[in-house]
Amino acid sequence: MRWEKLLSTKILGYDKNELKSNASYDGRSAFQKDFDRVVFSSAFRRLQDKTQVFPLPESDFVHTRLTHSLEVSCVGRSLGNLVGEKIIKRHPQLKKNFTKFHFGEIVAAACLAHDIGNPPFGHSGEDAISDYFKTGNGKSLEQKINDTKKWNDLIKFEGNAQGFRIISQLQNPNIQGGLRLTHATLAAFTKYPKESFLEHDNFFSGSIKDQPKIYKKFGFFQSEKNIFQAVANEVGLTKKNPDKNSFFWCRHPLAFLVEAADDICYRIMDLEDGSHLGLVSFKETEALLMPLIGKTKLKLYNTRDEKEKIGYLRAKAITLLVEQLAKVFMENEEQILAGNFESELISVISARKPLERIKKISVEKIYSYKTVIEREAVGYEVLGGLLDIFVSALLDSANVQLSHRTKTIIKLFPQQFMLAKNSEEDFYSKLLQITDFISGMTDSFAVSLYRKLKGISLPQ
Repeated sequence: MRWEKLLSTKILGYDKNELKSNASYDGRSAFQKDFDRVVFSSAFRRLQDKTQVFPLPESDFVHTRLTHSLEVSCVGRSLGNLVGEKIIKRHPQLKKNFTKFHFGEIVAAACLAHDIGNPPFGHSGEDAISDYFKTGNGKSLEQKINDTKKWNDLIKFEGNAQGFRIISQLQNPNIQGGLRLTHATLAAFTKYPKESFLEHDNFFSGSIKDQPKIYKKFGFFQSEKNIFQAVANEVGLTKKNPDKNSFFWCRHPLAFLVEAADDICYRIMDLEDGSHLGLVSFKETEALLMPLIGKTKLKLYNTRDEKEKIGYLRAKAITLLVEQLAKVFMENEEQILAGNFESELISVISARKPLERIKKISVEKIYSYKTVIEREAVGYEVLGGLLDIFVSALLDSANVQLSHRTKTIIKLFPQQFMLAKNSEEDFYSKLLQITDFISGMTDSFAVSLYRKLKGISLPQ
């Protein structure tokens, strides 16, 4: 892979004539425009009411998906700038068209959108949607799909793939290209540039469970595979298995930085949240963060209160981690460009062991906290219940005479879907429209709608 193509400024959905007619200079690079388009999208705005770890009413301090995404974006920009500076020194021909800031802008925009496809209740929301089709009331729908890959999209519902669907199609659905981001940002956003495939597809020797993390998830549904193929071709991603009729590419190099920014933020920030909520003591939090500081001098440390100390250590830790990640990226640049690097950057830096200890404590004391578990249980009940209601309406919509209940449910659906009128679409597409609607809900809206439809509460 070559940096000149990997940094493509071509915009998804624009043709050459449209680019010329819309050409205007307002001081922003193409990648800064990507960032701004994500910020002003409704899907990004809804992240303010989507849980990161702790239920939102728990504290006014803890992170939402929105604040998490903003922090990841800031770290990603720093990481991209640092790597970009080193890349341009190593490849001086890039100076003609690019600066280090272009690298940071791509990573920042991709980081900002990295959670945009997450359903309500986080990863438990993904599991709730998957389980509905795999083992729940939606299991019987497989015979209506008649395509194993499409069915696999549903039984392994993936927020990353939903995110690509949102930014490339669902936002501005009447405009080709969705948010119309650059191909470079779209490729960097896609941490898992492959379709969902089954265990028996024989892409690897052994079980997929034993494969590197970058192969365990997928980045686009069957409905968007041609879009991603166009993106991959434009930026010059190497196809992982060129002799097979499958959609599976090597990662865009900057996707490693997007992943790394997310990894260090959720590990460090989740620990800080846990400390502020009293789940991890100050002394233990301090002991976990200190090894990440190295020999950094801590100015006026003892004059700060405990919360300020944790915030100070967090900031110093992230600075050190960014430096280590950039160093490791450059050491492995050749392998990354060749598509042969398959590890998470965070797993090969010198601070990996302290980060593993933080992860272990988070699993034991934070992710197993009672209200976190309760939230996950609520997610299964609410999302499974909503899927039941809307899928039942979809099935009934095939009848000549709709029941009054179905007519009422359909009226609750956003205008762009209109289940009863989309009879020309295949059943897979209709199910995706339902998962689009439900996965796009905020936590509060999902619970409120579920309670109303179940008769637990009345509309105000």
